[in-house]
Amino acid sequence: MLKDDLKLLVGLGNPGTEYNKTRHNVGFMVLEEIAKRKNCSFRESKKLFGKFCEYGTGMEKTRLLMPSTYMNESGKSVRSARDWFNFENHQLIVLVDDMDLPLGKIRVRSKGSSGGHNGLKSIINHLGTPEFKRLKIGIGPPSENQKERKSKTVSHVLGRFSKEEFVLLNSIIEEIISCIESITSNNWEKIISRLNSYKADNL
Repeated sequence: MLKDDLKLLVGLGNPGTEYNKTRHNVGFMVLEEIAKRKNCSFRESKKLFGKFCEYGTGMEKTRLLMPSTYMNESGKSVRSARDWFNFENHQLIVLVDDMDLPLGKIRVRSKGSSGGHNGLKSIINHLGTPEFKRLKIGIGPPSENQKERKSKTVSHVLGRFSKEEFVLLNSIIEEIISCIESITSNNWEKIISRLNSYKADNL
């Protein structure tokens, strides 16, 4: 994957201050930190159905998108951005929470199913393919008991991280941003390996 092939980073989450810093919005949190470091401000875009900003110039320009459609309609925003900017699916990376991964773990895939995640499911439906890169950030399950897990899923993903969890999460976000910034010619597989084997120091 070439540096200039990375055209769009999409962070998944739900819009509105009531969802700020919740587990389901960890994708938003990564993009907000990137925007802060790149000194670019998000602005609402009606045609993209989301908040959008960009940094870099020319072939090095990278765009950040946070859909304003709520999680289960994220694909509408992603498809609009793909069509408007005329890029290919392989030039997209989606950052998303994953309840099946413990907090502190990351999983990167170049394609795959939704894994039951409504945001990914919507993107697959709108793009018409599961072949796009996704970076899954572990938020851990609400319980190991399947019955209890099912009943607590909504409150868990819409709940906020504890202070201790935030310390761990900041380390994860730092590693993700470092990897995104180091993407160069033909090193996508190395990036996958690095992130998939990542273990936070305080885990």
